Amino acid sequence: MLREAQIDALANHLVNGLIARGVIKPRAGVKDLVACVVELMSQNFETEARIDDEADKMAEQQARLNPGLDVTRLRAMIRQRLARKRNFTL
Repeated sequence: MLREAQIDALANHLVNGLIARGVIKPRAGVKDLVACVVELMSQNFETEARIDDEADKMAEQQARLNPGLDVTRLRAMIRQRLARKRNFTL
């Protein structure tokens, strides 16, 4: 997962880039927009991390029950299914 400073830098780059290109015309201060983007990105990364953790646990459990399974492929499939169930785009 990205560190706070990285998320903040990415959010700043995104907001300032959109403003500079004229894609958005801010109705709020740039700092407020960046804070909002940081919050959304942080929530997104946390949700993805929870999905990854759950997929890891489920894949490990199934691998113990069925030693011949390809754990990497199984994990990817479980991860996609969990994301779809939560209406989350990976």
